[in-house]
Amino acid sequence: MNKNPEVDQYLVKKEHPMTTEIERVRDIILATDDRIEETIKWAVPTFMYKGNMASYFMNAKKHVSLMFHKGALMNDTTGLLEGDGKEGRVAKFTTLQEIESKKEDLQAVVKQWIKMQDEA
Repeated sequence: MNKNPEVDQYLVKKEHPMTTEIERVRDIILATDDRIEETIKWAVPTFMYKGNMASYFMNAKKHVSLMFHKGALMNDTTGLLEGDGKEGRVAKFTTLQEIESKKEDLQAVVKQWIKMQDEA
C-alpha cells in the first residue's frame, strides 16, 4: 500500500470530523492496486494512476466526498458514482457501515479507472 506521509500529515492537521471514514476509504482505494499513488494536489489528498483519478472534497463535513475527475468517462455499473457534470462524478459515504457495504463497488470503480487508463 503506497501511503504518502504528506497525506498522513495533511489529515492530522485538517482535524476533519470524518477522518476515520476518510482513512477507511483511503485504505480501500490504496489496497485495490499497488500501483495507485496518492499526493496532495489542489490542496487536498488525491489518488493517482496514470493521471488524476480522484480527490477528496474536504469541505464536506457530514460525509466523505470523493470526486472521480473523469468519472463520466467510466463505465460505472455499480451506481456508486453520482452526478451529471461534463466529466466528474462523486462517490459519497456517510458512515463506516456504508463504506463497508460499498467497498466492492468502490474497488470496482477504481479497477475500471485502471483499465481505462491502461487502454488509453
